[in-house]
Amino acid sequence: MRSYRDLCGIARALDVVGERWAMLLVRELLLGPKRFADLHRGLPGISQNVLTQRLRELEQSGVLTRRRALPPVSGVVYELTSRGRDLEPVLLALGRWGSPLPPGAGSADELSPDALVVALRTTFDAGSGAGLYLTVQLQLPGDAFVLTARDGHLHAARGAEPCDATLAASVRTVQDLVFDKQPLDDAVRHGRAHADGDTVALVRLLDSFEDHRAR
Repeated sequence: MRSYRDLCGIARALDVVGERWAMLLVRELLLGPKRFADLHRGLPGISQNVLTQRLRELEQSGVLTRRRALPPVSGVVYELTSRGRDLEPVLLALGRWGSPLPPGAGSADELSPDALVVALRTTFDAGSGAGLYLTVQLQLPGDAFVLTARDGHLHAARGAEPCDATLAASVRTVQDLVFDKQPLDDAVRHGRAHADGDTVALVRLLDSFEDHRAR
């Protein structure tokens, strides 16, 4: 690994997570462990060789660890250590700082499921969401998350459980609902989304995100 050879704590941090793809790997692991193939699917622009190298470097630096998966999952999974999880506020701050910036030329037009959920957390507007107490089961193709809006904050966890409302849709549709402010009724009417439960509160949640059209 290259080093800035600078005594500053910022430089020492960047020695560990400043390489290309490193922080995006942390993003993909923020909500739980993943297999190599899952990480590669979430970061389609990274080659398998570079992914292997970054995982090895982050493991050597104590940011992540690998272990045998628990049934019913098989094989090896990668997960953040407590040191790696300490990067969460840094990652969210970077997301808030970067959200208003326009995407680069040739950028993908769809987020990974984990990137979507992180984007929801970084663009949630505490003022618009004030007084909103709601749990939402977000069902994406092949994945599921529980979103909890409470006290002007939005929390997220991977998994499924009974919630106040359910939203089932593709990542692209959720992006349209949240960041392009497309009406939920239209998405449901055209079969692009399915919503159950407290849909009034769900619509308010969907309206509680900053409108960064750069997404």
